[in-house]
Amino acid sequence: MIIQTSRFGQLEVDDQRLIKFDQGLLGFPSFKTYALIQTGEGSGFYWLQSVECEELAFVVTDPRLFMADYNVPIKGEDLTQIGLKSVDGSQVFIIVNKVGEMLTGNLQGPLVINVESRIAKQLVLSDRRYSTRHPLMRAGQKAPLAKTG
Repeated sequence: MIIQTSRFGQLEVDDQRLIKFDQGLLGFPSFKTYALIQTGEGSGFYWLQSVECEELAFVVTDPRLFMADYNVPIKGEDLTQIGLKSVDGSQVFIIVNKVGEMLTGNLQGPLVINVESRIAKQLVLSDRRYSTRHPLMRAGQKAPLAKTG
């Protein structure tokens, strides 16, 4: 599929990299389909680019690259909405923001993706251990490598 982006121009994206959020993302309910774009070989960061709006994109990462003990309490109804019976078939990402010289992650609004169907949902956690601006790393630092395999 060919998509138009404001950052990278026209891109060809494999259909296997498309993710569908039936309810959209918080603040963007009408944009439901996104492409997951690698930022670089082995990088732990990705662009989550809206297919419907070329200006709408988020940087995302696997939170466990920064917090090995990060655990998303996914309710059964949320699993059902994305077609899963357990968390085993899911991938979790968080949205990354730059605040001053720090990259922060929204640990209270994780994105949970059914790896097989690529149907996803953004959760809203009330767990006070997590914040919407959890410090991940300083901007310009070498990012952790994504896990392979």
